[in-house]
Amino acid sequence: MPNNLDLTFKTLADPTRRAVLIRLTSGPAPVTDLAAPFDMALPSFMQHVRLLEDAGLVTTQKQGRTRICSLEPDALTDVENWLSRQRSAWNARFDRLETYLDGETSDDA
Repeated sequence: MPNNLDLTFKTLADPTRRAVLIRLTSGPAPVTDLAAPFDMALPSFMQHVRLLEDAGLVTTQKQGRTRICSLEPDALTDVENWLSRQRSAWNARFDRLETYLDGETSDDA
């Protein structure tokens, strides 16, 4: 899982790939439509699509001469779970710090 998590975060680090994922929340789309807003050649854009596929964030399938991209609905579950665990751990640390600081303040009074 850590390697998959690393790959997912690395993939999400690029603004072009994040924009593609946001667009795909509206539904599947042809690669040419996804590439249109970006100032890059289609082969360069396809590298982004391949990285999204490798990370398991999207799937593509060929329909005739058109390649259609779809968002993988459960692809970010590992990221969400990891972030949730980190949030809980940090909240617990902050709670302990608050308790400690409250104790220090009452000792000074």
